Amino acid sequence: MVEIAGQVVTAVDIGLALIFVIICAAPFKVKIVEKNLEAFLFVMGAVAVTITTGVVSSSGIHGWRMDLIVLAASEPIIKGIVPAVLIAGIIFFYGKNAFKSVMNGMVKSIPMPVLVFLIVFICGMISSVITAIVTSLFLVEIVNLMPMERVNRINLVILACFSIGLGAVLTPLGEPLSTIAITKLQGAPYHATFWYLFDQLGVLIILGCAICAAFAAFYVGKAGKAEVKDITEEGGLREVIVRAVKVYVFVAALFLLGDGMNVLIDKYFTHIPSMVLYWVNMVSAILDNATLTAAELSPAMSQAQINAALMGLLIFGGMLIPGNIPNIISAGKLGITSGEYAKLGVPFGLALGAFFFVVIYILHFTPTLGLGS
Repeated sequence: MVEIAGQVVTAVDIGLALIFVIICAAPFKVKIVEKNLEAFLFVMGAVAVTITTGVVSSSGIHGWRMDLIVLAASEPIIKGIVPAVLIAGIIFFYGKNAFKSVMNGMVKSIPMPVLVFLIVFICGMISSVITAIVTSLFLVEIVNLMPMERVNRINLVILACFSIGLGAVLTPLGEPLSTIAITKLQGAPYHATFWYLFDQLGVLIILGCAICAAFAAFYVGKAGKAEVKDITEEGGLREVIVRAVKVYVFVAALFLLGDGMNVLIDKYFTHIPSMVLYWVNMVSAILDNATLTAAELSPAMSQAQINAALMGLLIFGGMLIPGNIPNIISAGKLGITSGEYAKLGVPFGLALGAFFFVVIYILHFTPTLGLGS
């Protein structure tokens, strides 16, 4: 009998760990998985739910049940994710000429490093207001029109996705993670309200978005100017609809994966010291960080522990395509493979994570903005 952190390791635990490893490795090694990432994640989510049938954790009873099926089937639409992708895609499709004209004017009048900085930083800042989903849709249309080589467009979208993933947490409007965090902390002793996360994390988040933008300006901004390219490869409305369907499958997959993986999260993650949990939250690169937030956050935690846990989830969610909705939308639109995304996403995420680890745990720099909780 094997024990980890005082918990007996079961066959279900081993199966879920194996699923985790497969999700990490298969998109980089198997071409058919790489090209059909959304369907692959959905299958893995279904397998995770199946093997946890009958398991009981602090999250409740796991396995296939009607409430989970309804949740996975309806939430991508009820939350507005799929409708936003579809509507924005149609708007951009019919307004592409006007959008191209605006982009041409900006490219001609603004130095490329400055333009790149503004794109990345502004995307991060507005994502908490217009949601990470809508921001990512604007991002892919902007980046698709940038007069750059493909590799530079890929790097720009990756860094912008990091910025969006960070910035969206500032209000409950931005993403599910922030809504869940405020809901879990709205009672004593924190009495979290609308501006709670902005107050606690605002300085760190703005700093993070600025770092992403500055690095993008340096790393990507060297691309030369040119006319904004024509969107001849858009694929018509069919491509818009296919993208919306892929996002639907992806979000449904996150609900299934989250329900299955909650068995491991509830059993092991909640016993990990906060300094270690910060790095363990690297799993948000492939798991929905909202699910991890729901499992990890507790009013019993100190403010420092809460801030560190959230920063870990937000930063590392940008490392791989499945980590965030902006990642999957952008990768789908631009045809970015898992390998192409990880080439910059992983090292930049590790570097950004190390930077904020020093800031939070070594320097103990966790200022508030005085907006009140």
